[in-house]
Amino acid sequence: MCKLSCAYNGHMIELTYNPIDISRLLEVVSNPACGAEVLFVGTTRQWTSHPHASGDRTVETSHLVYEAYEEMAISQLQALADQARSQWPVQAVAIVHRLGKVLPMEASVAIAVGCPHRAEAFEAAQWLIDSIKHDVPIWKQEHYVQPAGATPVSAEWIHPTSGSCHCESEHTDQISQLPQQAPRLQRETKSTQSQQMQQQ
Repeated sequence: MCKLSCAYNGHMIELTYNPIDISRLLEVVSNPACGAEVLFVGTTRQWTSHPHASGDRTVETSHLVYEAYEEMAISQLQALADQARSQWPVQAVAIVHRLGKVLPMEASVAIAVGCPHRAEAFEAAQWLIDSIKHDVPIWKQEHYVQPAGATPVSAEWIHPTSGSCHCESEHTDQISQLPQQAPRLQRETKSTQSQQMQQQ
């Protein structure tokens, strides 16, 4: 499957439809000047809480589908990597995000950071994943095995800014600049509107 990637200034940024090669990220950030290499891997939960789920308020996830404004996403990921490097003594950053269908327990995003010391490596990695959730135009559509209780939906789109990182409101400016719908959702909306106009 195709992918969109770039490598520059010690960074590797990639969007891919293929499984993420974790060992490759660690190779990218390996550096003689680094005493710490921190790796974060975000995986698809099989069971997740849902506000409209009945009983224990959890639903079973069949799979996720990720979509992105790819060139915009790559550009924003590059900017975040540069910003991390300016805030911490980061020697190298590797970020890979999946697109397309991702099954439970598969990695959807991976971030590796190389720094001289562990404290700044952990801080930079956490800041990067929080910022990616807020600032990068990547959407996920959650597909459920069963409808979510009172709301009989089998799938729903999650906007990037509705992630669960609980960080401060410093991202307000970036959030306002994000497209409000995923590419496929925009196409579906336009198609529905066109059909409605034809029926009138």
